[in-house]
Amino acid sequence: MTQTVFITGTSTGIGAAAVRLFAAHGWQVAATMRNPADAKFSDLLGVRVYALDVTDAASVQQAVAQAEQDFGSLDVLVNNAGYGLVGPFETATAEQIQQQFATNVFGVFAVTQAALPTMRARQAGVIINITSVGGRTAFPMNSLYHATKFGLDGFSESLWYELAPFGIRVKVVAPGGVATDFAGRSLHMTADPAGAANPYAGQMRVVLAAFNRRGGAASQPEQIAEVIYQAATDGTTQLRYIAGADAQGILEAKAKMSEGNFMQMIQQNFAGNG
Repeated sequence: MTQTVFITGTSTGIGAAAVRLFAAHGWQVAATMRNPADAKFSDLLGVRVYALDVTDAASVQQAVAQAEQDFGSLDVLVNNAGYGLVGPFETATAEQIQQQFATNVFGVFAVTQAALPTMRARQAGVIINITSVGGRTAFPMNSLYHATKFGLDGFSESLWYELAPFGIRVKVVAPGGVATDFAGRSLHMTADPAGAANPYAGQMRVVLAAFNRRGGAASQPEQIAEVIYQAATDGTTQLRYIAGADAQGILEAKAKMSEGNFMQMIQQNFAGNG
């Protein structure tokens, strides 16, 4: 029996790679994005594109209901849509804070709630939330992004217990750095790193430079998609999947070091005066 996966944020990057991988394995795919005109899946069999803005409740309900009607059921939900907000917390606007949580957290809540009734009725399903290594450890100048990813990690762990009696498995895929446009189109800043009036400008420049230096260790979107597919199909109750050698390395180091030594190491890695 052909299975169906519903994936958010599929216009580029990890989401687009996941669409192609699931389709290549013969799955039916509901590929969602804010602007369906951005879709590049016309060559793929079994893929349907739906307009979905995870921050719009009506859009969420409509997309999930239409996909369920078109495919009959949703076997796997991949909550992938999200973006990064970088920069000092002090300079973040109320609108920036609200939008970061609306997309990265509340959007996941809305899509998951919309998909749950049918999964629960069928007593089956897999929910995969794409978090980040930044949901298990933190780096400078990413406080709001980390707040969303740490929150999503905890949400997923609790939901794992809550949904197990209904045969629904909850999974977390936590990538490290990924060679996508996340640092471009999907990256927003709370302050100008070149701004003369920005008291954090020097620190911002150093942090951004440090992340750029680590770019060579980034995984390709296709590598992360493979981990997502594994989580969807391995039949286990495993909760967390750490995706990418860089993510695995940093979390292994954290597990072996005292908290103080680990934080000192991170601080030194991002040290400088701009």
